Amino acid sequence: MLSRSPALGPLLVRGAVRSPFKRPHPRASYPRTRLTLPSLRVDPARLAAYERVCGFPAGAGVLPVTYPHLLGFPLAMRLMSRADFPLPLLGLVHTSIDVTRHTALPATGTYELTVYIAGLQPHRRGTEAVVVTELREGGAVVWASTSTYLARHRTDGTAPEPREASEPREPAADERREPLPEVDRWRLAGDLGRRYGAASGDRNPIHLHPLSARLFGFPRAIAHGMWTVARCLAAHGAPDAVLVRAAFRAPVLLPGEVVYAADAIGRFELRAPDGRRTHLTGEVLPLLT
Repeated sequence: MLSRSPALGPLLVRGAVRSPFKRPHPRASYPRTRLTLPSLRVDPARLAAYERVCGFPAGAGVLPVTYPHLLGFPLAMRLMSRADFPLPLLGLVHTSIDVTRHTALPATGTYELTVYIAGLQPHRRGTEAVVVTELREGGAVVWASTSTYLARHRTDGTAPEPREASEPREPAADERREPLPEVDRWRLAGDLGRRYGAASGDRNPIHLHPLSARLFGFPRAIAHGMWTVARCLAAHGAPDAVLVRAAFRAPVLLPGEVVYAADAIGRFELRAPDGRRTHLTGEVLPLLT
């Protein structure tokens, strides 16, 4: 049980220092601790900054569908920066997220937040950690997410492919489909990572500046994956009771331009203007209530 949300900066430093000593493997042990904030209230100023940078309506009085992930991220980082977490925090890639929201969440509500690691699983390029975040109100789960984070390392290449690939790949013949209809094009400024980092607290250096991004193998800073899915959902919309599934397939370089595409049955994607790279794929599925 926690009394307050941990600060992200020290956790990033701790995880970075410990990363070279990690030995990732899908059968490694991992922390079974459940971290809980029992009486969480949302900071209105921080929520307003998040709404602005992601394109959600300002002052709607309810939490955007992706916002509880931001609330749970410091707890997830506390778990993943621990000495007994087997995957290195440096280079860890957020590959997918599933979000289930059962009802609209008032911005003025008081919630119980719980985060835990559900397990490790093999991936053809390494090992993924499965991290679960749950938001409760009055004892009932009103929002939950499952995220996968990939640590790349040498494997025998025989692990099954996850539901959605974490990287672009040439699809099999029976998987090929026409691109989704283009809805809009967004020009992304070079400071987007810094603005989202200020609103979310996630100041990972790969998102902040070209120089710091190059230290990790990127030619320029890249957009936060959770910004890309939040921006798409702000444009697409979502019912109060909904399942959202998204896979992060390729980084978005900043500055840059992306195409937002969607169809009438709830699928959406973010892709390069020339269509040669897909950055994000997802779907919005209404829940029966």
